[in-house]
Amino acid sequence: MTRALTLVALLTAAIAPAQDLATYNKALSAYNGGSFEDSAKLFYDVYNTTTDNDLKLKAEYYLASSFQRQNLPFTAFVFYSPILKAGPAHPFHGKAVEALVTLQEQLNDDYLIPSQLNNLYDKYAEAWATLPLEVLSRINYLIGRIAHRRGKLDEAKQFLEAVPDTSQVYAKALYLQGICLADPRYPASSEDDKRKNQEQAAEIFEKVLKIDPRAKMIDLAEIQQLANLGLGRVQYGLGNFDRAVKSYDRIPRFSKYWDQALFENGFARFQNDDYGGGLGSLQALYAPQFAGAFQPESWILTSTIYYFACLYEESKSALVQYENIYLPMGEALKPLIEGEAKDTNFYFKLVDGAEAEKLPRAVLNWVRSNERMLGLFQMLRQIDAEKGAIEQIQSWRAAKLSNELISYLDQNRATLEQVAGQTAKNRLTEAFRSIKGFGDQAEIIRFEIAKAEKEFAESGADQTTLLKKQTLYRPQMPAENWNYWKFQGEFWRDEIGYYQYTLKKGCPVGKN
Repeated sequence: MTRALTLVALLTAAIAPAQDLATYNKALSAYNGGSFEDSAKLFYDVYNTTTDNDLKLKAEYYLASSFQRQNLPFTAFVFYSPILKAGPAHPFHGKAVEALVTLQEQLNDDYLIPSQLNNLYDKYAEAWATLPLEVLSRINYLIGRIAHRRGKLDEAKQFLEAVPDTSQVYAKALYLQGICLADPRYPASSEDDKRKNQEQAAEIFEKVLKIDPRAKMIDLAEIQQLANLGLGRVQYGLGNFDRAVKSYDRIPRFSKYWDQALFENGFARFQNDDYGGGLGSLQALYAPQFAGAFQPESWILTSTIYYFACLYEESKSALVQYENIYLPMGEALKPLIEGEAKDTNFYFKLVDGAEAEKLPRAVLNWVRSNERMLGLFQMLRQIDAEKGAIEQIQSWRAAKLSNELISYLDQNRATLEQVAGQTAKNRLTEAFRSIKGFGDQAEIIRFEIAKAEKEFAESGADQTTLLKKQTLYRPQMPAENWNYWKFQGEFWRDEIGYYQYTLKKGCPVGKN
């Protein structure tokens, strides 16, 4: 009797793998035929029931691949991740790495996939060296970004230099090399070495700008705009203010970086003794198109330029504008930053939309426009879209596959909400401190104005007479096909960004 029972058990064990194999082959047939809803369900069944480890590993990979081909990239990421962590012992490890690199770009994921690749790099670097060159290049770029974000600038540069010029992420990697070198924290043993780092950064940004616009590189047009911005900053730091102006001027009007370029160009022109050009750049920021922009320092710079021209009433007027616009924002932010401690969920809701009315519009726009925040919101939207799609697939609901998938997506959504909440808190804190810091600068400027006015009065000079003796001339036209129009309080779209002030100087003789 015992012998018979043992025989039945052996027969059952033999039949089970045969059934699993039949289901696997059916799943593979559906997969090859493009029926990914069916293949996912069947591979899921095999993965959860088979005792054949080889079959289980195959089903695991094709299950993740079915989700990817079903246009459920985040769900696919969830199922590729265990294969990534399993390492080369998994027969589909290399394929999973390739898939995850593709999904990272598709999801615009700046956190989850890059972090996993970074954490496993040292462990699997030897195995990954055999991956296709483009896949390895993107891994090096992603790890370089993480190292840069963590302030490991020399390490970041080494990973970024490993990206060849044939890669689609070459322009991005090259640009980030320049950012590393331009960072004052980049290792340098002397002031001369620091300057050499800045000069090398400028050369790298120039190299980015020389890449053929037709090259098949990801986000090339945007990267070249950023390279102009980076080049402007480096040239400004080197004291080459005229070169900085030219770099800022090359950033296209109304691009996503244009307002920042206008502001920084105001600084560069001011330092280049072009007070009228500096005020002209800043004037564009006060157009209705930028009504929701967060640029508190622009009014401080405006006041500073007027102060150096000894036009004290105009300087004080700019400070009043700053206080009227930004001090109420600071008051609105103060209880959110300095009040009772709040969790990350509170800050996520503040910027997600549910309670966005509690934030000043300009601050909310500034927080939401952050590249990392945009990426997080994109992934959260993707998770919600995939949950909706999964709930509509009846066969998955019947197999209870839907419940498991939605549970995984909810867990990841909660994690991303925490990251987004912390990012929002950091940005809001930065905005509050900026307003407070520039408010302190405004008080210093006001004190200096009062001091200068007192000295002016004591000198016996008459500023009104001094100003009347000066003649204002029309600004020089860049070319013959340009026209001059006097600004009369109206902002015309085709004029924004081309403003040029003509200033008299109210300084006593010898102070100009």
